[in-house]
Amino acid sequence: MDGSLVDAFREQAAERGIETTLVDRDGASEAIRDAIEFPAVGSPLLTLDVSLPEPVITDPSADQLESARTGITAATVGVTSEGAIVIEESPAKEGPVSLFPPRQIAALRTEDLVADVPDLFELLGESFADGRDDAVVVAGPSATSDMGELVTGVHGPETVHVILVEP
Repeated sequence: MDGSLVDAFREQAAERGIETTLVDRDGASEAIRDAIEFPAVGSPLLTLDVSLPEPVITDPSADQLESARTGITAATVGVTSEGAIVIEESPAKEGPVSLFPPRQIAALRTEDLVADVPDLFELLGESFADGRDDAVVVAGPSATSDMGELVTGVHGPETVHVILVEP
């Protein structure tokens, strides 16, 4: 992986209020555990071959989603120029797990970084053509100022932490 893409992603993410941690595959589970505020819900991190720490709930009920402090998912892709990540929906409930709890942790393989938005659209175009057409682009903590002063966490997580996993 081109280290400059990783460095640029981390810089852009920091500008958007996204915390990042860079680890190798062996350190991913520990980095995720260190970033969790319990109780936590998560989707299996199958694309990373990384286990979620105990006692993360992987098939949460609506009540468990509502009471969770942290949601953990895999991110499909990271957009370096924006410091943003994409989370695609699947039967593992990535959407609700990534949006309901006040803290979001997303694990992303460094080889899944793309340079810019046109690269993202090209990649998502392939997924959408295959019928996987539900994705959330996360470009920082949820924020709104439509009622005056800027407020975070109204329509999604208050904090976002991306665990970048090197091969």
